[in-house]
Amino acid sequence: MADGTAVLGWAARDPSGHLSPYSFKRRVQKEDDVTIKVLFCGICHTDLHVIKNEWGNAMYPVVPGHEIVGVVSGVGGGVTKFKAGDMVGVGYFVNSCGSCDSCGEGYDNYCPTSVITSNGTDYDGATTRGGFSDVLVVKQDFVVRVPGTLPPEGAAPLLCAGVTVYSPMVEYGLNAPGKHLGVVGLGGLGHLGVKFGKAFGMKVTVISTSPSKREEALERLGAPAVLPSRGGEEMAAAAATMDGIIDTVSAGHPLVPLLSLLKPKGQMVVVGAPSTPLQLPAIAIIDGGKRVAGSGGQRGRVPGDAGLRRGARHRGGRGGGRHGRRERRHRPPREERREVPLRRRRRRHHTRRAGLGSHSRSFWRVGVQACASTVSSCLRLACIRVTSVASCRRLV
Repeated sequence: MADGTAVLGWAARDPSGHLSPYSFKRRVQKEDDVTIKVLFCGICHTDLHVIKNEWGNAMYPVVPGHEIVGVVSGVGGGVTKFKAGDMVGVGYFVNSCGSCDSCGEGYDNYCPTSVITSNGTDYDGATTRGGFSDVLVVKQDFVVRVPGTLPPEGAAPLLCAGVTVYSPMVEYGLNAPGKHLGVVGLGGLGHLGVKFGKAFGMKVTVISTSPSKREEALERLGAPAVLPSRGGEEMAAAAATMDGIIDTVSAGHPLVPLLSLLKPKGQMVVVGAPSTPLQLPAIAIIDGGKRVAGSGGQRGRVPGDAGLRRGARHRGGRGGGRHGRRERRHRPPREERREVPLRRRRRRHHTRRAGLGSHSRSFWRVGVQACASTVSSCLRLACIRVTSVASCRRLV
C-alpha cells in the first residue's frame, strides 16, 4: 500500500467519447478511508456529457462513473462504520471542506469546494477517477451501506439517478398518493421518476416527444398514460391537470408548453442538464403562481446554466423522517453550531453527505420497488474487462 493501489479502468482520452483500458494508481489508504472492490457502476448521462467534453470541463484522461456499488476490501484504522465484506455504494461526491456553513449544517453536497467522484480535483490536487475501474478509495463519510434486500446491480443507478428524482419529489411534496405527476422524458432519470411515482401511489403520466417510448412506458413500466409533447390537441386537453412535473430531459427543449400542464401553484423540478440554457419567460410562472426548481442545486460549474442544472448537489431534503425531526428540535443557534466537534457532525449527518439525507430509510424502501428494472442501465465491471474496446465504444 506504500505506493498506492494499482487499478485497471476505462478512460476517455479525447472528445470522441471512446473508452479504452487505462491503468493508474489509487491513493494510499488513509485512516478514515474505505477501499472498495467495484462490482457495478451505472451509466449516467453526465458521464456522456463529460467524456465528450460537452460542458467544456473534461480533464483527460477521464475515468467516468459515479453510481458505484461494490464490496469493502479494506478499511483504515479510524473507520468505524464499515468492515471488510460489507456491500456499499458511492455516489456523486467523495469529499468536502468540512468547515463551511453548508458542511456545518450537514449538507456537504452544497459545499462550494466539494469534490466530485469523477473528473474533479481533490484537495491534494489529484484528479478524481470514477467507478469505471476495479478499485475505489473513498472517505468513509461519503460511503453508504447498500441494504441486503436490494440487488447490487439494481441499486447502483439509485445512487445518482435515483436520488436525483427521489429527493425533490419528497422535498416538494410530489410524493403524495393520488397526486398527478408528469415525467418528461423516459431515459434513466425518467425511468426512475415513473417507478418512484408509482411506488408513492401517484397517478403518473409520461410526457415524451418520441412515439417509440409509448410501449415502454405503458407496458414495461406500467405508466397509466403517455402524453405526446408535440401533440397540440392532446397537450391542450391536458392543460392544468398536473400537480407536479419532473423534467428529466438532457437536451434543450421549451419549458412553456410543459408549464401549461401544471395546476395553479404547481411545481416543476428540472433535473436534466442540457448543455444550452433553458428559456423561461416570466409570464409562464407568474400566471398561476407556478414554480420551477432544481433537484437541490447545481451539478458542477457549467457556464451559463447554473440555475437549471441537473440536481447533483444531491440534498436529502429538510423534511420527513424521524431522524430529521429530532435534529431540528435540538439544533443549536447558528452562532453556536461551530462549537459542535467536526467528527460528531460528520457522524450525525453521514447519510446526508452521501446524498440520502433524513429520508435514507424510505429511500431504500421505495428503491426496492423501483430498482427492479434498472439493471439494464448498469454496467457490470467484470464484463467490462473482457469486452473489446470496439464494443465498449458502441456502448457509449
